[in-house]
Amino acid sequence: MSDTTPAAADTAQARSHPRALEPVTLILTVVLSVLGAVIGLVLITTLGIAPNTSVIGALIAMLIGRLSFAALARMRDPHRQNLVQSAISGSTFAAANSLVTPIAVPFLLGEPGLVWPMLGGAVVGLLVDSWVLYRVFDSKLLPASAAWPAGIAAAETIKAGDEGGRKARLLGISAVVGFVGSLFKLPMSAAGVAFLGNIWALLMFGVGLLVAQYAPGLLDTDLSANYVPHGVMIGAGLVALVQAVLMMRDRKSSRETTPPGQAADVFDEANRTVDRGRLRRGLLEGLVLFVAGALLIALMGGVVSEMSGWGLVGWVLLAGAAALVHQLIVGLAAMHSGWFPAFAVTLIFLILGLVLGIPMVPLALLVGYAASTGPAFADVGFDFKAGWLLRKGALPWHPYEMAGRRQQYIAQLVGFAVAVVVVMIAWKPFFADGRVPPVAQVYVDTIKAGLTDTHALTMMVLWAIPGALIQFFGGSSRQMGVLLATGLLVATPQAGWLVLAALAVRVAYSRWKARGGGDAPDEANAQPDADNDLALVGAGLVAGSSLNDVSQIYKAV
Repeated sequence: MSDTTPAAADTAQARSHPRALEPVTLILTVVLSVLGAVIGLVLITTLGIAPNTSVIGALIAMLIGRLSFAALARMRDPHRQNLVQSAISGSTFAAANSLVTPIAVPFLLGEPGLVWPMLGGAVVGLLVDSWVLYRVFDSKLLPASAAWPAGIAAAETIKAGDEGGRKARLLGISAVVGFVGSLFKLPMSAAGVAFLGNIWALLMFGVGLLVAQYAPGLLDTDLSANYVPHGVMIGAGLVALVQAVLMMRDRKSSRETTPPGQAADVFDEANRTVDRGRLRRGLLEGLVLFVAGALLIALMGGVVSEMSGWGLVGWVLLAGAAALVHQLIVGLAAMHSGWFPAFAVTLIFLILGLVLGIPMVPLALLVGYAASTGPAFADVGFDFKAGWLLRKGALPWHPYEMAGRRQQYIAQLVGFAVAVVVVMIAWKPFFADGRVPPVAQVYVDTIKAGLTDTHALTMMVLWAIPGALIQFFGGSSRQMGVLLATGLLVATPQAGWLVLAALAVRVAYSRWKARGGGDAPDEANAQPDADNDLALVGAGLVAGSSLNDVSQIYKAV
């Protein structure tokens, strides 16, 4: 095992970042992307889950790198491993969440002829989704320094494999705990993210999980049936969008990034690589492209014949805005908690469409289009976070970071392309066999049932008020309202207790370190030392949980 860390290797001399399209890397990327897409399709259509396969990709790439055969030894490079894990996780989420779930909606609605138009729209949604994240990652809205828990898990796995020693042992033990806990149906990833993110945001996430678990029994009411979580998310989401707009509106000349050749030569967590101008342009570009994609779906899917002229214009604008809002809300939730409530946020737009009286087929296409965005946005953020952590020691840092991020994006596009091909081949036999994503069936059942009264709208408007207030007073950096709503919507049993217990351990361990506990060298380094240990434990728990999710493939085949 080499004692040279990725950071030390990069610091030794300035070098170019490995390319995603190098023959060996590309071949391995395509092969593992096929594996990821198949795993995603099988699990989403049988168990209703889409596992994070980035850790699996990292482990396989590390094992291949240990081979001394021909050019395979080049995969020992942590940055090549990062490219491969980016592609396999991208192909998994693309196939499961962004492609097969949207096309299942028109199929289950009895409109198989709309599957191909919906697939075309979903591909547009997927590509724009990833493009927007590539443009705005490491901005004030979506900083690289935020949690992005699955990204930390992938990066720590790669670094532990390269460095070995205490770090590998701590990560390995934590991964075993995460895996074994998951075997007993405990949501260990929830505990893992509590070691990694903003304490206030995760506290609200844990509170939301506990309320969702115990409120039905204590209050004798079904929160979801009364649309309480949806209302809280609407209020919090609207305030979060206003906060995002305010970030973009600031046109002050002060720089948020440091020009190359100055301090950007050395990594600094406070030095963001995307300023407000690029954030503003990236989101506006995304809105325009999403609207264009909605127009394409309208033309291919026959929405033109279902709606009047002004109705068509309204549908296109609503679909484009829904896609952008959906990706931002899902992305913010994933950034802090590692969980993205894509199903519930899509359901909000579905109910809005019912309230507006949108006909059945156009509504199904709108729901499918919104559902195609968000998960890939979050997944690309996880992978960029992993790369950002692996590249911190490079000199000069800024150009290496930007080059590495570009290569990761290219690797993601390869994974997406593989996912599209796999879905094009597999959807007919899967659907013919009755294997469709459970969430798609819920969307279709809701569309068919319609709204019999104004109860849903009234409850969502009512509960939007506390959601908006919590988000407003918590501020954009904590996303407390969005995370509370995420906990209410996820509603995973026992997850709230694990989150709060992990937060308690985190606070206690940090204080113990600050008082000179363990081997902290001095008071100044006590907190960074505690943060490093906690990050390894959290990453291991997330990695172990992800490994268990992927292992569930045996139940589905």
